[in-house]
Amino acid sequence: MQIDVADLRDFYASRQGAVVRRLVTSRIQSRWRKIPGGVLMGLGYAVPYLGAFRAQVTRCGALMPSRQGALVWPREGAKHSVLIDEEHLPLPDNSVDRMLVVHGLETAERVQPVLRELWRTLTPEGRLLMVVPNRRGIWARTDRTPFGFGRPYSRTQLEGMLRDAMFEPIEWAEALYAPPFSRDMLLRSAVAWERIGARIMPGFAGVIIVEAAKELMAPIAKPKKSLVLPEIIRAAPGRIARPASRQKRDGPCDGEAGIDSD
Repeated sequence: MQIDVADLRDFYASRQGAVVRRLVTSRIQSRWRKIPGGVLMGLGYAVPYLGAFRAQVTRCGALMPSRQGALVWPREGAKHSVLIDEEHLPLPDNSVDRMLVVHGLETAERVQPVLRELWRTLTPEGRLLMVVPNRRGIWARTDRTPFGFGRPYSRTQLEGMLRDAMFEPIEWAEALYAPPFSRDMLLRSAVAWERIGARIMPGFAGVIIVEAAKELMAPIAKPKKSLVLPEIIRAAPGRIARPASRQKRDGPCDGEAGIDSD
């Protein structure tokens, strides 16, 4: 199920959305403390998290899938958001140094073509970082937040998909241990929930955060021997073809039920 870009905007404009943005951004920055120069792109609805890095990069853009819709971003100055087909990114090969995917993978119609496009556009030393709803977490079980839409994933599923698309996972993290409610008490204690949840409930966070590197060499499989047919079998019209060894055992096939012999 696809969530609309207006709903995403409204969620992050709420107090709960502001708390989510702060908690997830802190996890992203723990991996990407500095991005000196280069090109940073966000796929899905990554604009709440791109702002922390805009001053560090040469170029920054927000790629918003057509089924979701696009918003003008940022509000002031030159605009950096564009409506795209997620399976055909309007970017040259090897042109992106950092790719951030938020609210993108879980709502994609076909995941592997999207991952292959991300691989194509990343530079050889580029990094992909994805924020994905956790299948085991509470946030994926309610549609009160954007993390309850689309397909949640487990760590094992993400690792398999990344490897199939020639990415190597290099770092894992989690965020959003507090229940997905907008009550003031929960929002005020969200930071404490993060600290306690990481100790006593590992694996049950709301989102999984994975950073992956681009693999440049595909594994070479051991060649499989071709099957050699022991004999060539010919059959006249209206007859059943069987190997000679079976014909000797079963007898002639002229009398097979449902087959008229000439």
